[in-house]
Amino acid sequence: MSSLSVPEDLKARLKASYDAIAPKYNEWAIADPALRLKYLDRLLALLPLSDQSQKLHILELGCGCGIPVTQKLLSHPNVVVTANDLSSVQISLAKGNLRQDHSEDVSNRLIFEEGDMAVLSFRDGSLDAVIGLYSIIHLPRAEQAELLGKIAGWLKPGGYLLANFGEEELESFVMDSWLDDKGWMFWSGWGRESTIELLRQVGLRVVVEEVGREIGDAAFLWVIAKR
Repeated sequence: MSSLSVPEDLKARLKASYDAIAPKYNEWAIADPALRLKYLDRLLALLPLSDQSQKLHILELGCGCGIPVTQKLLSHPNVVVTANDLSSVQISLAKGNLRQDHSEDVSNRLIFEEGDMAVLSFRDGSLDAVIGLYSIIHLPRAEQAELLGKIAGWLKPGGYLLANFGEEELESFVMDSWLDDKGWMFWSGWGRESTIELLRQVGLRVVVEEVGREIGDAAFLWVIAKR
């Protein structure tokens, strides 16, 4: 493990790593989904899911194989999900998992956007919620700050962001073999205080701010913020 400047080919290396380690990563992530689902449930409790006449548009950054987060979102019939991931393998797995998982045809409520989350574009005020679990932390810090500004614009007034960030300030951190020999990985973060300040600066009001730790993993700042 090491600390170094951001590699120029960061996104290509992250994509190659997640393509290679997708099965192992998914096994690891699905085995202990408690924290993800805990905060997802808290987000869902804030959304008007009981109004079946209202479609809720949710963007998920880093959907992985679609389990458990995208899967749970689609269990609500008035939720439309745009599922983004950098990894072609994860997108392919998610398509199979989510279409097999539902007795109904969810194709009209599920849109896949493969690629770098930092270059996504949505109409201002078009999203009811944005979710980024264990995903935004892979962006360099400057890109994280820029993306948060974009998210604030994409959200409808009263819309929510659910995301987790590194608790500690970390400009760049690399592991050459995370989960697998092919698992080169990069993380970055502003730390708790600066992340909360960034959210406030872009016009998001923090309604949940908690630090949680998963077994064998680092501590993360879990945030729900409202536009």
